[in-house]
Amino acid sequence: MPLNILNPYADAIFPAPPSPPSARASFQGGWLKGNLHTHTTISDGSRPRQEVIDDYAQRGYDFLMLSDHDVVTAESDYAALASRGLILIPGNEITAHGPHLLHVHARARIEPDPLRQAVLSAVAADRGFAIVNHPNWQEKFDHCPLAKMSEWVGYVGLEIYNGVISRLDGSAYALDKWDMLLSAGRRVWGFANDDSHAPGDVALGWNVAYVTDRSTQGILDALIAGRFYASTGVVISDLRVERDTITLRADNAQRIIALQQVGKRFAAADGPELRITVPPDAKYVRFECWGQGEQFTWTQPFFIEKT
Repeated sequence: MPLNILNPYADAIFPAPPSPPSARASFQGGWLKGNLHTHTTISDGSRPRQEVIDDYAQRGYDFLMLSDHDVVTAESDYAALASRGLILIPGNEITAHGPHLLHVHARARIEPDPLRQAVLSAVAADRGFAIVNHPNWQEKFDHCPLAKMSEWVGYVGLEIYNGVISRLDGSAYALDKWDMLLSAGRRVWGFANDDSHAPGDVALGWNVAYVTDRSTQGILDALIAGRFYASTGVVISDLRVERDTITLRADNAQRIIALQQVGKRFAAADGPELRITVPPDAKYVRFECWGQGEQFTWTQPFFIEKT
């Protein structure tokens, strides 16, 4: 039976690294690097807003969202700060009374209702979108239980990597819950964020999105569509879909693996390139690129439909 591979990167151009600051004025489309989970002294971060913005700009980031706990950093707040060339996205981490949720492109503060489905509905009404934060944080690796994420509707994705959890209880990684959700038919994207509270928390994990319009809306459109990959250091240099095959290249990868439902690994290659034929029983296929040390990249899932 012929397969229809839903390629989230169909409109992206490879190869293309994140755009350097010198290219911003003449931007015509490309890959932008950004972090969506950042704290300042407005809540429990150690540095004021401007210092945090300056740090990310100096590291070559393209976009940033300040997401203090139950406090919206709005467009009007950013207007009083120097952007340093960054696209600054209004945001908030909805924290009190339940599992934490990122409110991306927040226009208004959402009341942290213990019934998180009500929160998700309010985020949608605010014309933003939600990401489930650090699901495997805390002693039992269960800050956000799988049962809750399976029940909820209306969120775009989850943090499959949260950098700050590396120094806290639990696991920074939530690939297990991601694969279980995907295997159950949920179409949710995987994000990597710093959750930075201090200088040592910066540049741990980020998202690299392909946009044609270097603007807040251009970035939001790419993230909602899944036209991005989550990374801790490996850079994808080529990705092609041809009939029932997918070829992925990441020049600084030492190993690339391909997985399908329930996290089953069905192909691997030592080196910078992997070419796979999509298994006929696959519901989705995703790739992990492993680099030196703790450098990884995770693609978004390619959902498979039978035609």
